[in-house]
Amino acid sequence: MATCTPSAALNPGDRCRQALGDTEIVHVALDEQPVVLSEQLQRPDFGDQLELNAADFVKEQWTWYATMRPYMLGQVRPFVLTAERERALVSGASFHECAKDCPEMIVVPDGEFMVGSPKKENGRFDSEGPQHGVVFAKPFAVSKFEVTFEQWDACFGVGGCPQVSDTGMGRGTKPVINVTWDDAQKYVAWFSHMTGKPYRLLSEAEWEYAARAGSSGRFSYDGASDDEAQLDQLAWYRANSKDRTHPVGKKKPNAFGLYDMHGNVREWVEDPWHDSYQDAPTDGSPWVKDGDASRRVVRGGSWYFDPQGLRAARRDRYASDGRVDDIGFRLARTLNP
Repeated sequence: MATCTPSAALNPGDRCRQALGDTEIVHVALDEQPVVLSEQLQRPDFGDQLELNAADFVKEQWTWYATMRPYMLGQVRPFVLTAERERALVSGASFHECAKDCPEMIVVPDGEFMVGSPKKENGRFDSEGPQHGVVFAKPFAVSKFEVTFEQWDACFGVGGCPQVSDTGMGRGTKPVINVTWDDAQKYVAWFSHMTGKPYRLLSEAEWEYAARAGSSGRFSYDGASDDEAQLDQLAWYRANSKDRTHPVGKKKPNAFGLYDMHGNVREWVEDPWHDSYQDAPTDGSPWVKDGDASRRVVRGGSWYFDPQGLRAARRDRYASDGRVDDIGFRLARTLNP
């Protein structure tokens, strides 16, 4: 049997050996087409940056080759949008790039809005100002629902994500909880690698734009309505949640077709915490400069919050390495013209 080299091209059924200390790995080409071995010799980095000993390295390599890569080739890559299909997407269109157990995405239109809250808004905090205009020059995609335990557990099942607790609230189509910001980034990196597409967390400005969906009021009702009595139709929160998460998509969507942008769980976004919007970007990009990276922004309120905490402009922060049973996340995806 030949010795594996990174430049080796294997035809279906070919084998080669890779030595690692006293351990030997045998690589077998299972694809219908020839493959370049460099794609198999290294497990992709999903953000963990672990220093592995030889035994762990062998385990990681085997997980990638025997479990994750077949999952990618069978359950994800055949469903990824072609360049032609991606260019044909219009605002409001939906797509998902897997066979099952991955986020359904909604195309959010380009546009502009005022981020933050006016000084007279009921329940306002100083961190929500100063209000300023943000322009999105291109559409982008946002997951229709918060990432669920089904989707997280699919990642865990093939070795891409750590196992996390549901604190007894249930799994399935309920939003994943007890994930740190770093955990969320691991899922993002894993799914980006599975699809070969630019998935990511939303920026804080993208999140508020997507949550408002054209509304200028405290909540994402049509127009500028502030009627808290309507919240029961839109959100799971303290008054109706029974102190727990609920399956996604059971309340009404906003005008962009997105569910649970208010309530159920708070959502990690990309941005580190800033005490105000002074000098924030106006193009919708993540605001990284001079932020406190030990604390990341979370948006949307949760099952635990009263109506004041569910306002579209409400900003909160949490330790980036913290886990709690009312924080999850949703995905964004950059769209190529």
